[in-house]
Amino acid sequence: MHVMIATDGTIDTGKAAEIAGNLACNGGKVTIFTVVVVPRGMLNEMRAASADSADDKARELSVEFRSTPAGDGPVSHWVGDDAIVNRYVNSKVKERTSELAAALTAAGVAVEVVGCEGENASRSVLECARTNDADVLCIGTHGVGRFEGLLGSLSTKVARHAPCSVVLVR
Repeated sequence: MHVMIATDGTIDTGKAAEIAGNLACNGGKVTIFTVVVVPRGMLNEMRAASADSADDKARELSVEFRSTPAGDGPVSHWVGDDAIVNRYVNSKVKERTSELAAALTAAGVAVEVVGCEGENASRSVLECARTNDADVLCIGTHGVGRFEGLLGSLSTKVARHAPCSVVLVR
């Protein structure tokens, strides 16, 4: 059985490891998934607000700078953005999943950690569950998202649209 655990780092590690370990027993595997929401549109706004051009930042970070084909100014998607965002995403994936991965590994469960950058957490979780052919998806009921009471929580959205059974972990 393939169990996927979707986490933002706030899931109860002990409970999630116990539930996923029991479900994946006898040769199953567990995929721990997290999506790091990075609103890329803010990067340009942040650069503009600080009055630093992409030209200056590229030189500061020793990153190859690429101008627009017309050479008329900084690009809107600066090559340095990817390096900074990737470093941030990798750091958050490790921070959110390492304790859970260690608990499952200690229990003798085969674990794979998958993380991605995205702007819509529920869409990313559902896509990962589909592409990885998860049999069961475990997700916490209390995350760090804002406005959960007004807009509906991530776990509710995922439970409604998941391609597999869903276990909610309190």
